[in-house]
Amino acid sequence: MNRRSVTEEPASPTNSTGEEKMEVASDLSSPTLHSRDSGFFERGIKTMLSIRKSKKSQNKEKEKEGTGTWNGKRLSLRFYKSYEENKPTICNGVEEIGEKLEAEPIQGKPLSVMEINELIQKRQLLEAFASIKYLEEEIITERDAEKYKDNPQEFVRKSKDVDLLYNSITNMIQSIVMGTLEHPTVEDTMLTSLVTLIAREEAAHPDTGHAAGPGSDLLGTPRKWREVWREAVNESARNRVQGVPMASKEEDSSWLDLHLGLLQKHLKEDLLKIKLSVKKCYPEEYQVCDMYVEAFHKAVASHLQDLSQRPLEFNELYALLDWVANTYRSELFLGHPDLKPEVKTENLSLLLTPADWDKLKNDYITSAKGKIKSYFGNILRLEVTEKWEKEVHPEVKENLYHSSLSFDFQTIIGEHMKISGAISRSLGTQMLELCLAELHEFIPRFGEQFVAWSTDQDSPIFAPYFAAYTNSFHDLASGLETVFKVNTEELQKILAALTRNFTNIFLNKLRTKAQPLFKKILTKDWILGTERPDSLASAISQFSKHLQHMREPMGQELLRNIHKYVVREYITQVLKPRWKMNKETRQQVSEKMNREARILNNMLIDQGSDADWLLPAIHHIANIIGENKKDKIKEYIKELCQDYPDIRKEHILAVLAVRGLSHMKSRTIFRQGYRVLESPDSGEGSTLFAEIDAPAIISCF
Repeated sequence: MNRRSVTEEPASPTNSTGEEKMEVASDLSSPTLHSRDSGFFERGIKTMLSIRKSKKSQNKEKEKEGTGTWNGKRLSLRFYKSYEENKPTICNGVEEIGEKLEAEPIQGKPLSVMEINELIQKRQLLEAFASIKYLEEEIITERDAEKYKDNPQEFVRKSKDVDLLYNSITNMIQSIVMGTLEHPTVEDTMLTSLVTLIAREEAAHPDTGHAAGPGSDLLGTPRKWREVWREAVNESARNRVQGVPMASKEEDSSWLDLHLGLLQKHLKEDLLKIKLSVKKCYPEEYQVCDMYVEAFHKAVASHLQDLSQRPLEFNELYALLDWVANTYRSELFLGHPDLKPEVKTENLSLLLTPADWDKLKNDYITSAKGKIKSYFGNILRLEVTEKWEKEVHPEVKENLYHSSLSFDFQTIIGEHMKISGAISRSLGTQMLELCLAELHEFIPRFGEQFVAWSTDQDSPIFAPYFAAYTNSFHDLASGLETVFKVNTEELQKILAALTRNFTNIFLNKLRTKAQPLFKKILTKDWILGTERPDSLASAISQFSKHLQHMREPMGQELLRNIHKYVVREYITQVLKPRWKMNKETRQQVSEKMNREARILNNMLIDQGSDADWLLPAIHHIANIIGENKKDKIKEYIKELCQDYPDIRKEHILAVLAVRGLSHMKSRTIFRQGYRVLESPDSGEGSTLFAEIDAPAIISCF
């Protein structure tokens, strides 16, 4: 048996007058001792009475001398009388303790230390306590009578026996309380007897508030079994929490989710057992439910603090944060309707200290950064492997090329912001800021890989995906503004740069396809008709048709640029110096130019271009080239200058040179037709010839 160190002041010495005999007789006949548990108490009293009778018959001389043995018996009986007069009432239907004791002493022998210890091991604690108290009072009486003056070792031995027996009861109290929740059913009688035992010990050893001094014996000092009970409740809660199964990460990747679920299940069952079965065994003053809730709360807090110090991954950090913030006090656990009203949560302290809570949130955000980066990286990988490499055309929804990028990004951001915001509003804001930062870093990286792929591959799906991604990024910016109330100014700059880059790649690919066809204009093969008139329109249409499925205004703006590019490149090729044409050839050239202009313009207008100001440009030049009458040529030049005020002298002279007029005639016609340039007002942004380099005109030509 482990000896507990108790430092309390010994009880006051008792009186040894004839009045005690009267008190004993009165006590034994008192009807207030009746109780279903009185058997325990009664047997202890009967034992002491039998001892008294036996010793009285064997040694009448010692009885006359008033030794400590008799005084000890009287003290014990007086203690029981004192207790019965002031004993507490046990609540929840527990019967009062006591049964009428016989006034006549019964023959018997005092119990030995081993016999008392056997009672303790059998959990017959009330009988054991009565016997220990008898021994204690006997030793106190003998000490006060200076019986051990010549044999102090005997006093030490006997005192130690009493202390060890009390410590043995202490250990048994701990064992009973800690085992309360271990068994399927609650041992009502045992817990009720335990409450009685604690009450009797408190009555037998009143706490005077003065602790025993160093080196003094512990006889008569309070054993503080109610505090032992409280600590046992705390230890029981700690054991129950620590005993919840927990798999390793290697055994199950969801180990923490599973563990927290089991912790919630087991502890809720324990609290329900406390409410329905344990509480009724204790008086109201014990506040059993509050004690157990507080004990479990401290045990869970300690356990979570240990868990939070582990190297946890993103999902594990979230599981822990969510359980603390949303599950612990909710109806899923402590706030469950079955536990009300006994289980109260309003006065519980924080499960984690502010420092631990902040560390957990910071670890969560740090881990989330890698998680979000991984999610975005997976999106890019799937685009490459499942779409680009397999040349899968994008879907068309509501006449627009569709990409899931915007939906994917917003879903990832929305879900992580939602679950984080459910833990705390500040954490939701941090998660949104993190996602936007990762998005700002990812979009240029995505664009670089798309451009690199499109440069290496002359794929027919480049133009459709160019349109699809442009649409998706527009939707992304709009969604972040409307749904998440985000200032997208920085994102808009990134998307604008990406779109410009995509546009340049798109136009370069268009030039690569169309340039060889532009170079054939006005060649002999072109004039003779070996080149189909719609071949250039067909090549351009392969790219421009995809812009019909691009969201406005980007699609229409690009179509305007393509339309302008086509007209500009066509005129550039026409103005290049070539061989001199006769009248018949000029007519053929004029007709073919007009025919191709109609094909090109109609195709682009049909696809959505609204740049109708470009329509007459090629026709004006074609008419000048095919016209024989000088006055008509002057009129065509006037119309050209009126429609395109940015045209310069060099451009008109180059057109007249293609017509085949001499240098002198060209200058004369130019002077007469160019005067109208002073009056027209050029439209804003409608520049065409300013972007065309006029060729050097050879004077002899």
